Amino acid sequence: MWSYVWLVLVVVLSMFNDITVMAKATESPAAIFLPSQTGLDDSRRSPPVVCSAPDPNLNYRPVIGILSHPGDGASGRLNNATNASYITSSYVKFAEAGGARVIPLIYNEPEELLFQKLELVNGVILTGGWAKEGLYFEIVKKIFHKVLERNDAGEHFPLYAICLGFELLTMIISQNRDIFKKVDARNCASSLQFIENVNIEGTVFQRFPPDLFNKLSTDCLVMQNHQFGISPDSFEGTVALSNFFNIVTTCSDTHNKIYVSTVKSKQYPVTGFQWHPEKNAFEWGLSTIPHSEDAIQVTQHVANYLVSEARKSQNRPSSEKVLSNLIYNYTPTYCGYEGRGYDEVYIFTQERSLF
Repeated sequence: MWSYVWLVLVVVLSMFNDITVMAKATESPAAIFLPSQTGLDDSRRSPPVVCSAPDPNLNYRPVIGILSHPGDGASGRLNNATNASYITSSYVKFAEAGGARVIPLIYNEPEELLFQKLELVNGVILTGGWAKEGLYFEIVKKIFHKVLERNDAGEHFPLYAICLGFELLTMIISQNRDIFKKVDARNCASSLQFIENVNIEGTVFQRFPPDLFNKLSTDCLVMQNHQFGISPDSFEGTVALSNFFNIVTTCSDTHNKIYVSTVKSKQYPVTGFQWHPEKNAFEWGLSTIPHSEDAIQVTQHVANYLVSEARKSQNRPSSEKVLSNLIYNYTPTYCGYEGRGYDEVYIFTQERSLF
């Protein structure tokens, strides 16, 4: 008899459970509450989102001027006009990657016009190339002196001098056009060797993450493409150079000849590179250019530093003048098949500006 009673109880409980499940299946989904409706105390809620106010001391629309170089970047195969000059697109993309726009400074346009354009920018890049005399040399010299004048007048106005640009500044400051000697550093990647006990605060390397900074000395993360260099001893032994610059890094060529590779002015926001920070991310014509993730980060950090310095410039010309002279008013030329390793160049053969 007791077994019969237990059987009845099991059957009843089973029927009750089925009814409960069916009832729950027909119920509405559980309500979803916002954090503010849960009744939790304030300490457990997410902090409110607050958009930071712009810093009035910074210029969030910086413009970089890039000086054009004689020729077309392809030994006349793209444009053989005698007045042609060019800017490799990688320098433009480099500045844009840091958050700036670009105005081309065409080296052989009327000087008055060139220096009017210089008044529209918040920093300058002197590019790589080959021209070391004549009008180009004189224009580089005048731009360099303008950079110093603007900084002496109280404006923070940065200058990046890359490869040839660095060589020209070294010649101008030392007043010695024969100060560079032959090295074998064409089309090769290398590491950077930091000067012992160097202080990287205030240099292009100050914001590098520690792991990437350490890899700069142990991995080939920078691109070299030059035939001339200056030894640390020669650099330091030239009073004008050692008074103006601190050596930050050196490199070795394929014959272990050591040359200066990165310098930073002691007084001005002027940085010189014997290597090419722009190539890693934006040039593909040479198989030796490093394209690893670390190498791309090197390009990005160097671009970020330039533009962070340019944001400190309080020069804020009229928007109309800036827009009329931006690089966007020109069309780049693809030269991957015709150039010397460049993928794309801007070629200038005539004046184009609105003042």
